[in-house]
Amino acid sequence: MKKNPFVLLFCFLVVALSSHAQNGKEPVKVTDLLKIKQIGSIALTPDGNKAAFSVTSIEPDPADAAEYKYSTQLFLMPVNNTAQAPRQITYGSNSASQPAWSPDGKQLAFVRATDGKPQIYLLSMEGGEPVQLTKFTYGANSPVWSPDGKQLLFTSGFGLKEFLSDSLLNPNKEIPKWSYEKPGFFQNENLNLNPTRPNADGSLAEIRSYLDKNEKDNKAKVINQLDFQEEAGVTGSIELSHIFIMDARPEATPRDLTQGFSTSYNPAFTKDGKRIVFEGDNDESEHPDRSRESEIFSINTDGSGLQQLLGQKKMAYSNAALSPSGKWLAFQYQPINDVRIPQLAIMPLNGTEADMVTIPYDRNKSNLTWTEDDKYLYFTSPSNGGVLLNRVSPKSKKVEQLTDFTSGVGSFAVHKNKLVYVKTEVANPSELYLANAAAKNEKRISSFNHDWVKDKKLSLPEKKTFTNSKGQTIEYWVMKPTNYEAGRKYPMLLEIHGGPTAMWGPGEGSMWHEYQFFASRGYGVVYSNPRGSGGYGEEFMRANMKDWGNGPATDILTALDHAVAEGWADTARLAVTGGSYGGYMVSWILGHDKRFAAACSQRGVYDLGTFFGEGNAWRLVPNYFGGYPWEADSKPILQSESPLTYVQNITTPLIIFHGENDLRTGVIQSEMLYKSLKILNRPVEYVRHPGATHEITRSGNNRQRIDQMLRTYEFFERWLNNSDTAKL
Repeated sequence: MKKNPFVLLFCFLVVALSSHAQNGKEPVKVTDLLKIKQIGSIALTPDGNKAAFSVTSIEPDPADAAEYKYSTQLFLMPVNNTAQAPRQITYGSNSASQPAWSPDGKQLAFVRATDGKPQIYLLSMEGGEPVQLTKFTYGANSPVWSPDGKQLLFTSGFGLKEFLSDSLLNPNKEIPKWSYEKPGFFQNENLNLNPTRPNADGSLAEIRSYLDKNEKDNKAKVINQLDFQEEAGVTGSIELSHIFIMDARPEATPRDLTQGFSTSYNPAFTKDGKRIVFEGDNDESEHPDRSRESEIFSINTDGSGLQQLLGQKKMAYSNAALSPSGKWLAFQYQPINDVRIPQLAIMPLNGTEADMVTIPYDRNKSNLTWTEDDKYLYFTSPSNGGVLLNRVSPKSKKVEQLTDFTSGVGSFAVHKNKLVYVKTEVANPSELYLANAAAKNEKRISSFNHDWVKDKKLSLPEKKTFTNSKGQTIEYWVMKPTNYEAGRKYPMLLEIHGGPTAMWGPGEGSMWHEYQFFASRGYGVVYSNPRGSGGYGEEFMRANMKDWGNGPATDILTALDHAVAEGWADTARLAVTGGSYGGYMVSWILGHDKRFAAACSQRGVYDLGTFFGEGNAWRLVPNYFGGYPWEADSKPILQSESPLTYVQNITTPLIIFHGENDLRTGVIQSEMLYKSLKILNRPVEYVRHPGATHEITRSGNNRQRIDQMLRTYEFFERWLNNSDTAKL
């Protein structure tokens, strides 16, 4: 029978249209950002019947009608009866997170901010209000139950000077063996544990006490350490972290397990409850800023018998995960001061490094989690645009991929044949799912975002590839405008990720809203993972060593060229944006390419020599370029790889964003770029967000997040003459 050509054409159009848009009617609005809920921190009861998890939402701030605040609360859901909706179990103005079940499943420990410090609370499943367990001076995080449910471990951080003066933590008034590095003093004589009376007109000892008091009263910050830049300011404090143990009752007193001038974290009890495995840096002979190594230890619950299980010079051991039987220890290791993917390894807990078996898997790995029978080790890994859930058997040593590249798995928990996990995908930014242990027979069991996203018309990315000059396969994604119509021309926005080892794709949720917003406003969106990105193995990740600019830019622009070649993009209305290293890449491209009608650079790095001084991510300079700004071999390459070197070539209209408290890249970076372009009389606009850090677009003030997105859109509209999209 001859088929009707009209029917064939109709079917083709239906398929074509459905391939780039989800069947909703409402466009994604900028204020939909406020509706997104993020799920995390899943904890299953020991019998696997209930799941506790955190949900972070954005709510109106009762203290200011124009503002919004983040609120994280805990929810409970029966896994055996998914017909029941998740039930909220914590309330109040203070957030709750980090759920941990007692071994009998009758109590849930969690962390809540109280009087400005995180503290551990206990919630009985038999009813009643949460009871505050800790009232620790320095706060308490990461609760871990003992196997018998009688004790809890927690981690707490404090400053060196706080530790020195604390009679409980430092009863013998000890001082560190490493030098405090204060010029003019021999070793640590400057720490002054017995200060005299402050007197500005007194003796030298009294003057020093007066100056110390000014520091305590925040009238001065005296800096002697190498790592003095935090995310939002500078500090003269050296931070330590210890592990504490206490009875699981409110009146109990915590006891310091990892004493001295060390940093310790990620504790776990052995099966018999007699020893604790943890990781950290216990080298008390080297200043914490100078020591980049980390080791794995075990210690008795009374603080005796400290034993180093793993550790070597110039190596970092991390992510220790003890199997439930106590037989196996999984961990990762990598050389310090280099761009490498950590290796996954397993060894018997009572073994040595000679017994260590490395599991070949050329991706970053996180969330190492054993099954209760030691049969499998589960973990997540970014790969090819998705965040995969994997598992490996210690016997076979073969990694089994459980989920696909089109989604991203976040927090998860596994018990026997039950797997509960958070998943991000284009159709939903965050939702809870249930499947069997092999991630089969998947079922969505929450509707935190589903109920409002289902009515939205979404643009679905189409994955493409090409081969670059190094013979590497470059993956990129093209999103058509939400209301795409064949035969029309549309503006196209090129999005560039940061890192440089970040990875974008359908399973990476941080850009979900921004992509959909621009698609709903009539823009096509293109994004890629150029050489140097994570998610494609170590060789690919290292392919931009001493080449931050030209090589990755070539990959990014080739992806754009291929997208434009599809024929629906208006080449007179191309725009580009990126943040952090993406901001670096935007300015690099503008100094070497003239195709864009408008551009946006966010919290970027523009001069590598200056970035070395003002950014707390300064180690990227020696790690990627092999040296420091004053060294003869590295100085020329740092200059040639700095976008500011080519600022005189930038003529594209540019809007620059930077948070005023951003010390990861440093706000002077954007001032230098802006001032240079203003002197050159180029079309440039500079936006500073007061109080904002490098995380502004991910977890910053929500008015500022919306402000930045709208300012970017409005700036593009000025220069793209985009009257069609302005009407949407």
